[in-house]
Amino acid sequence: MSKTAKPQSDLKVRTLSAMAMLIVAGGAVAIGGAVFTVFVVIIGAGLIYEFWGLVSRITASLTARALWMLGGLAYIGTAIWQLISIRNSVDSDPYFILAILGAVIAVDVGAYFAGRAIGGPKIAPKISPSKTWAGLFGGFIGASLVTAIYMLYAFGLWEGFVGNPMATTFWTFVPLSGLAVAVTAQAGDFFESWMKRRAGVKDSGNLIPGHGGLFDRVDGLLAILFGLSIIGWLS
Repeated sequence: MSKTAKPQSDLKVRTLSAMAMLIVAGGAVAIGGAVFTVFVVIIGAGLIYEFWGLVSRITASLTARALWMLGGLAYIGTAIWQLISIRNSVDSDPYFILAILGAVIAVDVGAYFAGRAIGGPKIAPKISPSKTWAGLFGGFIGASLVTAIYMLYAFGLWEGFVGNPMATTFWTFVPLSGLAVAVTAQAGDFFESWMKRRAGVKDSGNLIPGHGGLFDRVDGLLAILFGLSIIGWLS
């Protein structure tokens, strides 16, 4: 009896936690401004704390720990700065941040269902045994769909492709963007999985019931935001 009830209980906890996260994060995104900035900074502080928790298990060397934390502060800090800039920029499209968040979620969902339905060869079994090439393809499809929806809105393609200068760009940009998002998000996931394996832990923390830590939930998003920052600096 207890063996059957436990999975149901875990699913309920995970579902309620996911709903709570979506409500809180969605509210912060909708309000924007100082509220969003404070919310994201608090999340960033939590991520740095969890990063330190992993690093302290990975190495006992003070020099190595300092180098790890400098890299972690640069990585997380850059991503946090980029997220705040995207939402609070005066000329920023308010739906752009939703497209980014939606694309990352779509990668996770697409990878999960494609991986379970198709299975097949693993990408890096020693780092993350559950990640398959089929899952990466599913993530690519998910990210491409979200990108397509955003482009249809942002460039007025809902009204038709005839005469719209962005029409030809659409068919090239959508798959390339979907592939870039899927690969980058998965790379962020692999990076965190690699750290957890070296630290000998299953989750980065236990802050979120049924989901682990903050780092577990936003590893892919951090990589995407860091990548966008690099693109911004180079352009």
